[in-house]
Amino acid sequence: MKRLSLIIVTYNSERDIYDCLASVWEHCDIPREELEVIIVDNSKDCEPMFAKLKQLYGEDIVLIHNTHNGGYGQGNNVGIRAATSPLILIMNPDVRLYEPIFKTAVEAFSGDSRLSILGMKQMRSPQRPSTNSFNCTYMMNGYLFTFLTSICNHFDWYIPHLMHFSGSCFFVSKDKFEGIGLFDESNFMYGEEDDIHYRMKKAYGCHMKYVPRLHYIHLFKEKVPSLDYWKRVVDVAATLNEKKGYSRKKTVLNRWRNNRLLLLRERIKVAFGRKPSDSYPVLQDYQQYLRSLLMELNRKQQ
Repeated sequence: MKRLSLIIVTYNSERDIYDCLASVWEHCDIPREELEVIIVDNSKDCEPMFAKLKQLYGEDIVLIHNTHNGGYGQGNNVGIRAATSPLILIMNPDVRLYEPIFKTAVEAFSGDSRLSILGMKQMRSPQRPSTNSFNCTYMMNGYLFTFLTSICNHFDWYIPHLMHFSGSCFFVSKDKFEGIGLFDESNFMYGEEDDIHYRMKKAYGCHMKYVPRLHYIHLFKEKVPSLDYWKRVVDVAATLNEKKGYSRKKTVLNRWRNNRLLLLRERIKVAFGRKPSDSYPVLQDYQQYLRSLLMELNRKQQ
């Protein structure tokens, strides 16, 4: 009987997937036969990667070539529907485990039938924590969002009704996830976490748990996001929030306030003789973009 189904959606991910899976098997702390690993590939040509994975893991891994690239959420939904266990672990291929995490999560869900989502502490390396284990909802005032997200991540203070876990690695109850309709497949990529948190909270309440003694590394945090990435994030957030009755203008304004504080932090660094982060030029361009969006939305309201 499978007790945990691990879903990884890949897209031209050969550079990451082998190390990701090696870390999974190295730190698997439940009987191997109780772990189901499902890879859903959205690439056009996955045969070379699948052939190597089959050679490495044989029947210990389920390989699914998606019929089309329907996006991150749609690919995960394919894997979840194929899963046979009551507990799902969503994991990005650029995640690495460096300690056991499965047994604690399985026991947490087995011991609490109300539990819907379990999140862990995200790290940049085994010695260096990330600032992205969880974030406040995008429907929160951008200034408060920035302060609360930063402070709570630093002290590991998770507030279930306000905060969603990073989508790169989290456990979720399969039946509850199916109960809210799984990932929204109209959204190709980004912003899934806040939307899932909102729908899960609305359907089942705030039965979400953060376990900071469980860690994982997400390599994405070492990359500098591009302006196109941030444009996509604000557009997705605004679109998903509109479905909840929250105006596009409010979402953009929240992002503008958030980015304004991030820019201020970088300028303070410079004032004290420190070098700004590599993302500083992108933050400047992003602020101009958000300002232009707000001006456009204001014109449409007039």
